[in-house]
Amino acid sequence: MTAAAAKQEPFAAIAEFASAADLYHAAEKVRDKGYRFWDVHSPFPIHGMNKAMGLGKSYLGYIIFCGGFTGFATAVCLEFIPSSFLYPLIVHGKPVSFFTVPAFFPVMFELTVLFSAFTAFFGVFVLNRLPRFHHPLFGYPSFRRVTRDAFFLVIEAVDPRFSEAGTVDFLTEIGGKEATLIYEND
Repeated sequence: MTAAAAKQEPFAAIAEFASAADLYHAAEKVRDKGYRFWDVHSPFPIHGMNKAMGLGKSYLGYIIFCGGFTGFATAVCLEFIPSSFLYPLIVHGKPVSFFTVPAFFPVMFELTVLFSAFTAFFGVFVLNRLPRFHHPLFGYPSFRRVTRDAFFLVIEAVDPRFSEAGTVDFLTEIGGKEATLIYEND
């Protein structure tokens, strides 16, 4: 370890695995050990990895529902309040109450979709902690192979169970090659 690395805080511990099956089994062991802030990286999706990692359903669907409902409620307020209460306009005896809904469907639909789309876009950014213009993993030379033929498991330093020596040793125990620490500004 260099003198500059000794002064830096670690970002994560990383280890490379020989195959997708080894990475899958390592993910199960990391999950069972109780780590919470970790991820796997592979050149292709690995069937069943979400279960091996102990991942549940994303909160994004609930966030999008709230955004869509807000859009729908906004449309209802923008249409019913002016046309039914503030400036009721009676044309040919047509009602100015809730029974005029069919004319308002397009706006309700469009605002529901618009608010849902914006909520999905910004929700993904917030949940993925974006934008992040540089990620410390990109400074690790072997990580360049992750899109071709390499399989990596990364345990972040923000995890409560993380310890510099203990986590690196654990990654080696479960079959990781070249387990090492990555520093924030590498």
